Amino acid sequence: MAHISHSTTSGRIVTLIHDSEVLKNNPLGDPSRRRVSLYLPAAYDNVRNASRRYVTLYDLAGFTGSGLSHLNWRNFDENLPEKLDRLIGSKRMPPVIVVFPDCFTRLGGNQYINSSATGRYADYLNQEIVPLIDSEFRTLADAGHRGCFGKSSGGFGAIRMGMGHSDIWGAIANHSGDAHFDFVYGAEWPAVLTHLQGFAKPALKKGKQSVASQLVPGEDDGRVQGFLEYVAKIPPNGEAPLSSRDIMTLMLLAMAATYDPEPAAPNGFYLPYDLHTGARIEARWRQWLKHDPINMVRANKRRLEKLRGLYIDCGWRDQFHIHFGSRQLSMQLTKHGIDHRYEEFSGTHSGIDHRMDISLPFLAKALSP
Repeated sequence: MAHISHSTTSGRIVTLIHDSEVLKNNPLGDPSRRRVSLYLPAAYDNVRNASRRYVTLYDLAGFTGSGLSHLNWRNFDENLPEKLDRLIGSKRMPPVIVVFPDCFTRLGGNQYINSSATGRYADYLNQEIVPLIDSEFRTLADAGHRGCFGKSSGGFGAIRMGMGHSDIWGAIANHSGDAHFDFVYGAEWPAVLTHLQGFAKPALKKGKQSVASQLVPGEDDGRVQGFLEYVAKIPPNGEAPLSSRDIMTLMLLAMAATYDPEPAAPNGFYLPYDLHTGARIEARWRQWLKHDPINMVRANKRRLEKLRGLYIDCGWRDQFHIHFGSRQLSMQLTKHGIDHRYEEFSGTHSGIDHRMDISLPFLAKALSP
């Protein structure tokens, strides 16, 4: 007979089922019933610590991801709970609770801000998940002992939480978070516009052309809707997975839905490029730039000053060129006197979870009593 026991040096995972009022009737029709998992450190269950309360960190997953996926077994690597066990067990960081929320959407993810086209995901975290966790577990339930971290879209979400909600979050870690939109997104739009041509109605025809701009700049002429319908019909069993071009197209449409939503527009959002000519629509692009972190430091200086810790890093071979945005963000923070730690390393946008060996201890120590 197999003997099953719980290690006294390993944390455990607890999963809650949460019915969200904030996400109920969201515009994408995504589930409002969500799972939220937690890592409880081994110390949490020690009888000697029955009254001890803990710093809490929230893991904001990147685009196409969910916090729940960070619990999965990994070959030749460690998942996040295993990393936490190692870092805490070796006393590189104090014991903490880590929360893994599910913020996935039909558009492949979100940027953890409220949008009329995707849903109120900032409110979901701040108004529902944080109070839920604080009510059910022995947390140090205040901003000074609560932080969040993430990579890519998750890193963007973390810096936006620090900028907009310093009354809830006391420290953040931003790994390769979206910044300098002209580079990060602008470089990808030409290929996405070309990909969307395959969904034009009527289909494109060869031969003599009479070229004109769209009648209503920024509005879908049916090809975006056709693409989204195609994505919705992909079988969930992996038989015909989305291609890399599909994923990039979905990502930029998700960004449009996040940065420039409009309930009256087709699909609920505007596009920043003319679908016929590829010309950038400056009025629409300005809506995107309002959300670029490098343009938001000055207006959010007082909130950023309240943070007990601000960590940013990026690989200097990032394939989305985010290192340039990270550098500009660090420069803006320095310009406005915001204390932060900025690091670069020889890496790309992929396979950089080892950087959490630095950021997680940084956050835990910054937030410790």
